[in-house]
Amino acid sequence: MNESDVFQLIYGILPAVIVGLVSFYFFHTYSSNEENRRRFLLLREKQKTSLPIRLQAYERLTLFLERISPGKLLFRVEPVAEDVSAYTSLLIANIEQEFEHNLAQQIYVSNECWDYIRTSKNAMISMIRNASGKENVSNPDDLRKVILEAMMEKQSPTEAALGFIKQEVRNLA
Repeated sequence: MNESDVFQLIYGILPAVIVGLVSFYFFHTYSSNEENRRRFLLLREKQKTSLPIRLQAYERLTLFLERISPGKLLFRVEPVAEDVSAYTSLLIANIEQEFEHNLAQQIYVSNECWDYIRTSKNAMISMIRNASGKENVSNPDDLRKVILEAMMEKQSPTEAALGFIKQEVRNLA
């Protein structure tokens, strides 16, 4: 085989190699685009089904926070006796019951949001316990008054969690 036969062989094979490489590139690009399109469609379909469930979870947690907010809790749960410790226990039990009722909602919200909810609940319980331990609290009405006065001076623990929930829901859309 001489030099001109080798060049003719290379000139004959070169277009086939180039066509093969270009075909491979286009096929690979097409396959990647199709895979990305399928992923996008699956994600969009998943969001159609999961978004209403997530919004419902945020609604339930908002309702929970509203129900344990000091003003609403104190007016909804009235004392059954004149014992401060019994009323304190009743308020805390009510908060715990509400929390346990909404425990499953944590799988639909972010970890940070759930931490805000738990912190809010614990802060409310702590605030009730602190108020019941004050010297000037001798009956449930005094306890209610002390808690409401404390809320006038500073923001309720539930307000921060509600603000976070509102921000997170805005980011969903």
